[in-house]
Amino acid sequence: MSSKIEEAQEHIRQAEKCLKTSLLKWRPDFDNAAEEYNKAATCFRNAKSLDQCRDCLMKSADCHRQNRALFHAAKCLDQAILICKEMNNLGDIRKLAERACNLYQQHGSPESGATVLDKAAKILEQTHPEDALQLYKQAVDVVTIEDSTRQGAEYASKVARIMVKLGMYDQAADAIRREIGLHQQVGSEGAIGRLAVALVLVQLARGDYVAAEKAFKEWGNCCDAAEVQTLESLLQAYDDEDPELAQRALSSPFIRHMDVEYARLARDLPLPKGVSIAPKANVIENAAASYVSPNSGAAGDAAAKPAAGPAGGDDEDEGGLC
Repeated sequence: MSSKIEEAQEHIRQAEKCLKTSLLKWRPDFDNAAEEYNKAATCFRNAKSLDQCRDCLMKSADCHRQNRALFHAAKCLDQAILICKEMNNLGDIRKLAERACNLYQQHGSPESGATVLDKAAKILEQTHPEDALQLYKQAVDVVTIEDSTRQGAEYASKVARIMVKLGMYDQAADAIRREIGLHQQVGSEGAIGRLAVALVLVQLARGDYVAAEKAFKEWGNCCDAAEVQTLESLLQAYDDEDPELAQRALSSPFIRHMDVEYARLARDLPLPKGVSIAPKANVIENAAASYVSPNSGAAGDAAAKPAAGPAGGDDEDEGGLC
């Protein structure tokens, strides 16, 4: 290992010598300096000295840039991204990827720029999803400028899925619409049908039933028969506030086998609460009669007797006259 370190340090000395100027050497020799730094980086990597390896790659990239060798400068930054991954230093990866992409674009190789953005985003997706999201969005812009519609749709799909994962449902709906537009340009109706299902789920997650129904009406003609039937049942369930029907629709096989972000969204989607119905009063058969106070009966008899007295007197008077 020590021999590799010494070899790397010798390459660094040669690189620094190439960068010096004198009376007879007015301009630094960036080409040879970049080569020496690159050799030093290789030695440091073999010696497992990754910090120094990354630094040499950065210096090599700068020398290539000064020499207007933009493609080689971008390649050095591309290698530095992999070194950062090995070091588990993920904080610098997004910045390096953006710089590399910019150099690739200046060189006239936008596809390579999109590729390095995609590579860096995959590294960051699990631990730094926000950074990965920004890289994928840049990748969409890069390839769509070059009319690479299919590749743009692939990156747009990753943008939408990360947004769903992060709970950014408003932005996810816009991203899905953009993805649908890209698939329309290449005539991929099957993909549009699957995205229509995803868009309905996202709109329901937003709590916007009207937007979900509108999405189905707009893109439902691209769905398969099973997808149409499931979406109709799902929307009907939310319209009728029927949680059981909604659960059955969300448990359909094709929804469970969608991309993992959409499958999880369907699993965690709030179900309609249902219409609450007031419970009927319970009637007990053969129940005991209501309680009646004895005083109420006596009072009734007392009230009835005075009324009977005058009637009896009239009869007696009539009998006496006879």
